[in-house]
Amino acid sequence: MNTQKENLYRHVDFLTSIRPWRNYRNPESLKQVCDYLRAEFSAYGYTSEDQKWIAETREYTNVIASYNTHKSKRLIVGAHYDVCGNQPGADDNASAVAGLLESARLVALRKPDIDYRIDFVAYCLEEPPFFGSHQMGSYVHAKSLFDSGTEVIGMICYEMIGYFSDEPNSQPFPSPELALLYPHTANFIMVVGIEAYREFNNRIHALMKPKAEIDVQVISFPGMENLAAMSDQRNYWKFGYPALMINDTAFVRNPHYHELTDTIDTLDFDKMKAVVNAAFQAITGL
Repeated sequence: MNTQKENLYRHVDFLTSIRPWRNYRNPESLKQVCDYLRAEFSAYGYTSEDQKWIAETREYTNVIASYNTHKSKRLIVGAHYDVCGNQPGADDNASAVAGLLESARLVALRKPDIDYRIDFVAYCLEEPPFFGSHQMGSYVHAKSLFDSGTEVIGMICYEMIGYFSDEPNSQPFPSPELALLYPHTANFIMVVGIEAYREFNNRIHALMKPKAEIDVQVISFPGMENLAAMSDQRNYWKFGYPALMINDTAFVRNPHYHELTDTIDTLDFDKMKAVVNAAFQAITGL
């Protein structure tokens, strides 16, 4: 693939440099993100659209760019751009927004001959205090698809794709059972879904893995709770859409989660590039 590490770095650098921090309390900072997203999508040849809603008297925005707009069925590829509190959010979730933008650029560049539309969606309000509520940007988006009767073949959520380690025993586990199943070196990426959509999870994994320059693992949790539902994919399940998360195991692995130390220098851009290249195979191969 042609993923550019320099682009990934540029996107993360911009997002983590915004002050005040890009959380729900700072609408001007969120506007800077939206302006940047629109400019990037436009540079790739997309005409983006805004999806707006009100939460606690303020207006918030999802930014959407679409490929193959004449096709009826859709694949959603998404990532949230807001942060939790006052911190730079390099891994959570600038890394994922960078992956989203680079995926959109690659699709526009390569123009894959596919029979479905791809919507690239940058969400706001994934983080607390709105997490789990109907004011999450991903809930607003998923509901709009359901209300319009749109045929959705699946949703892929980029969520924290930048933190890795090649040190032995660098991967912790939330349970002894998982420790028996997965690598103990934190240099892999995980496809995370639920049993109800195991077929979709395994399909994405199978498309990502063969030519990947990074180890790609997959897990299907029993239900829609706990670690399975820690990001925007959760809201698509509520409307019966297959959805999953591409994730570096988040706070299980990354000690900088929701901390001031979640900075750009903690990310591995070579492995991020490998993740985006692998995901491109899935995004364009369904």
